[in-house]
Amino acid sequence: MTRKTKRLAGLFGILAVVATAAGLVLTALSDSVAFFNSPTDVVARLPGDGQRIRLGGIVEAGTVQRGEDQRVTFRVTDTLQSVPVVYSGLLPDLFREGQGVVAEGHLGSDRVFVADTVLAKHDETYMPKEVVDDLKARGLWKDGAIVSSTGAPATGGAGL
Repeated sequence: MTRKTKRLAGLFGILAVVATAAGLVLTALSDSVAFFNSPTDVVARLPGDGQRIRLGGIVEAGTVQRGEDQRVTFRVTDTLQSVPVVYSGLLPDLFREGQGVVAEGHLGSDRVFVADTVLAKHDETYMPKEVVDDLKARGLWKDGAIVSSTGAPATGGAGL
């Protein structure tokens, strides 16, 4: 082999190793990806068993029930549909009805969302970008607040 052929073979060998490493990393990361869904998306297109998703919306008023062993059930809504959520653990201090929330977990066979992580808004103007984009697309977001179907600001969450 000539010097030029050896150099090209070495370069292709290095590229093959880098491509294989990148493929392995991407495959490993694909298992931990959680896609964002609104309650309407979850109701319309039921995710597969065990598929990890992020559910975002507003905690529906009157639905928070605290049980024993830090078990909490509530409903997340986007004003069109709502999804029941069950979570075991400590909730963020700012978690309450009428506020924005993002829950990560999976949809159970009984169509109840089993959350392993719950994130609440951290100030009175925060709303997850995905939730705002979804509400804007549905015409339910105006001037930094959720509006009802009548066009009036929704109750229960100033600054949403």
